[in-house]
Amino acid sequence: QVQLVESGGGLVQPGGSLRPSCAASGSIPSIYGMGWYRQALGKQRELVATMTNGGSTNYLDSVKGRFTISRDDDKNTMYLQMNGLKPEDAAVYYCKRGPCWGQGTQVTVSS
Repeated sequence: QVQLVESGGGLVQPGGSLRPSCAASGSIPSIYGMGWYRQALGKQRELVATMTNGGSTNYLDSVKGRFTISRDDDKNTMYLQMNGLKPEDAAVYYCKRGPCWGQGTQVTVSS
């Protein structure tokens, strides 16, 4: 049974950076793609970034050029580097690999 454990959220000022991580326990099938989603208060969950098992990436238009999805296969961990954070980026961020979801990590952007 695969479990995903997230960390690395927090409070940051506008323009700041965070790098949430998502560590997987258990064996991850190599065919699984991965993604980061976010859900702001009162809004629907939206897809932020994806990476296929082959390494191709895709991003929500509003985060292109600021966010980068990556993975470390040796550590069974995926990351979301977030630079130039804006107040509208504030949300709970969730990782997903195949059908498995992380528990979510809160990102707050405020001065």
